[in-house]
Amino acid sequence: MICGISGQDGSYLARLLLDKGYSVWGTSRDAQMVGFHNLQALGVMEKVRLISMTPNDFGSVVAALTSSEPAEVYYLAGQSSVGLSFERPIETLESNSLGILNFLEAIRSFGKRVKLYHAGTGECFGNLGLQAAKEDTPFRPISPYAVAKAAAHWLVANYRDAYGLFACNGILFNHESPLRPARFVTQKIVSTVGRIAAGSREKLALGRLDIVRDWGWAPEYVDAMWRMMQQDEPDDYIVATGEAHSIEEFVSEAFALFELDWREHVVSDPVLFRPTDLLRNRGNPEKAAVKLGWQAHWRMREVVRGMVEAIRV
Repeated sequence: MICGISGQDGSYLARLLLDKGYSVWGTSRDAQMVGFHNLQALGVMEKVRLISMTPNDFGSVVAALTSSEPAEVYYLAGQSSVGLSFERPIETLESNSLGILNFLEAIRSFGKRVKLYHAGTGECFGNLGLQAAKEDTPFRPISPYAVAKAAAHWLVANYRDAYGLFACNGILFNHESPLRPARFVTQKIVSTVGRIAAGSREKLALGRLDIVRDWGWAPEYVDAMWRMMQQDEPDDYIVATGEAHSIEEFVSEAFALFELDWREHVVSDPVLFRPTDLLRNRGNPEKAAVKLGWQAHWRMREVVRGMVEAIRV
C-alpha cells in the first residue's frame, strides 16, 4: 500500500514495485475525483488498485488496511511544501503527524506483521553549516513542515521501540524529477527557463539564491525506500547524494543548457523570502551505502539535465 501514490515519489515507487512483481494498492482522499496524472505519465495507472482513505481518520485507515491486507505500507502522504507550510501550519502538522500516528496505532492492533515506511526529511536537521547530517545528528527544525516531520519521525521511532513494530524512517534530502509540482522551486526554475528559451520576455523571480541543498534524483530515492523494507531489522537511514549546491548553481546550470546567461533573466525578490530559511543542508549517506547497498548516481547537474530534457520532449 502506498499512501500518497499520486505524488512524485508515490508514482515512481508504484512503478518500481510493479516491476518487482508486487500487487500495488494506492490511497487518496477521494480516489474517484483526484487526478492521477503522474501514474498516467509513467504508464502504470491501470496496474494499481486505487482506494479512498483519509489518513487523519482512524476508522478510514483501519478500513483501508483491512481491505488491502498489505505486507508493506509506504506512508508518503501529507502536505510536503516547506513554503506552503508557513501559510498552512495547522494543515501541515495534522497531515504529517496525525496520519502516521493513525497508521502506527492501526498496525499495532492489526494482528498481522505489517512493515511500515515513513517518508522523513532532511529539513528536520535545520541549518547544518558545512556539516553533513548523520542519522544521529540532532534535529533543529525551522519550518512548520520540518517540525511536523520531526514529530512524525519520533512517533515512528517510539512505536518501533515500544511495540516492536517494523517501522523505519527514510530521512530523504531534496530529490527532484519531471513529476515535481510547479510550486516547487526546481520545477519553477526549469519551466520558466524553458519558456524564456522559447522567446518569453519574463523574468525568473526567486527568493534567496545562496540557499544550499543536497539535490538527488527521485527515481533513485524510491529504490532506497524499498531496500529499507527488505532488511531483517527496521532502522532509520539518510538518503542523499552527499553533495551540496546553491540555488544559484542550479539556475546557472539550467540556463546554460539553453546557452543563456542566467544573470540576464533572474531577479531575487525579497517578497519570496521565507520567514525563516534553511540556509544550508547536506546528508551523509554512508549508512545507506554500507547497510542497504544504495548510493545516488545522479547529482545536481544530472538532475537539472533530466528535468530540462523532459520539457524539451
